[in-house]
Amino acid sequence: MGLLRGLTLLLIAQALGEALVRLTHLPLPGPVLGLLLMWAALQWAPLRQTVQPAAEGLLGHLSLLFVPVGVGVMTHLHLISEFGLRLLLALVLSTGIGLAVTAWVLRAFLRREGEA
Repeated sequence: MGLLRGLTLLLIAQALGEALVRLTHLPLPGPVLGLLLMWAALQWAPLRQTVQPAAEGLLGHLSLLFVPVGVGVMTHLHLISEFGLRLLLALVLSTGIGLAVTAWVLRAFLRREGEA
């Protein structure tokens, strides 16, 4: 029952994010806003305990989420052969930029924590 309750809360957060984006016309995907809402709500310990079984269940089956991506790659091999080098360049650059931004944010948090 805990898994179902946690999944329900996760879906409510996503639906709230989607509704807020549609109402306010924010230039942000609804699920991202829902994630931010859930992150804020998880600061409350009872909610964290309710969502934990769902999070553990989803993480336990995370590999299943890669099956559709693998099927998509197999069905579009002709596109990969045509645009593969550009895709590789985009992946390498975006990964590098993501790592750099993550390192920058971590350094800022560590600096701020050291001042406190």
